[in-house]
Amino acid sequence: MKSAAMKLNRETTLGQALYGVLDSRAASIAAAILGVLVLAALFASWIAPQNPYDLAAITILDGRLPPGSVGVYGDTYWLGTDAQGRDMLSAMMYGLRTSLGVGVLSGLFAMVVGTVLGLAAAYFGGRVDTLIMRLVDLMLGFPTILVALMMLAILGQGLDKVIFALVVVQWAYFARAVRATAVVERRKEYMEAALCLGLSHRRALFSQLLPNCVPPVIVIAMIQTANAIAAEATLSFLGIGLPVTEPSLGLLIANGYQQMLAGLYWISVYPGVLLLTVVFTMNIVGDRIREALNPRLQK
Repeated sequence: MKSAAMKLNRETTLGQALYGVLDSRAASIAAAILGVLVLAALFASWIAPQNPYDLAAITILDGRLPPGSVGVYGDTYWLGTDAQGRDMLSAMMYGLRTSLGVGVLSGLFAMVVGTVLGLAAAYFGGRVDTLIMRLVDLMLGFPTILVALMMLAILGQGLDKVIFALVVVQWAYFARAVRATAVVERRKEYMEAALCLGLSHRRALFSQLLPNCVPPVIVIAMIQTANAIAAEATLSFLGIGLPVTEPSLGLLIANGYQQMLAGLYWISVYPGVLLLTVVFTMNIVGDRIREALNPRLQK
C-alpha cells in the first residue's frame, strides 16, 4: 500500500506538471521548440552537414563566408562559416550538445546533493539543521558567477571542472527549497506514524519524506539547468570555462566577438540567439510547471 501511494503521488505530480505545460499555449510552444533543439543536439553527429571539429572536413578557403554562400567544394553554408571555415549550423549543433550536457549534468548532481542535505536539515533539525543552513546562507551570499570564476581559476579549464564548479554554486538552491517543504511535512501525522513504526532514518527520509518534496525539486531543476547553461556560456566566453577543443555556445560567441566590428556578425549573433532561445524556453516551461504544482498560483 505504501509503494502504491508513493507511485500515485509521483504520477499525480508528473501529471500536473505535464498538464500545466500543455494547458498553456506559450509553454506548449516553448516545450516544442526546446524538444526540437534537444533532438538536434543529441543527433548532431548524424544530421549536421559536417563535423566542424574534424580537420579533414573543413578548409580554410571557406573561412568567413556569409550566410547562404557556396564553398569551394560546392557546399552551401546556410548560416555562414567562421574564420576557420567551419559550418556555423553544424558548429551550433555540436556546441548546443555540449552546453546542454553541462547544464543537465550539473543540475542533476546539484539536485542530488542539495536534496539530500535539505532533507537531512529538516529531518534531524538542531545542530544539523543549523550547520547546513548556515552553509546554504554562505553559498547564496556570493554571486554565482564570481564563485565559479574563483573555483575555475584554481582548478583550471576542463569539462569536469566546469560541472564541478556549477554543482558547488547550485546545490544551495535545492537545499533551501527542499528544507522549506520538508520542515512542514516533517510535522505531519504520517511522518510521526512512520517513526512510531520503527522505520530507519534512511527509509523515513527517502520513502516517506522525499516523495512529498518532489514538486519544488522539479521546478528548481528546470530553472537551474537553464542557469547552468547560461553560466557555462559566460565562463567559456571569458576564456576560463571549457577549452577551445570542446565545442560550446559560449566559445562560439567568443570566437566571433572580435570580428563583429568587421561585419562578420553571424559568427557570434547566431550562437547567441540559440543560447537565448534555449534559456528562454526552459524558463517558460519551468515557470509554467511551478504554477501547475503550486495551488496558490493557479487561476
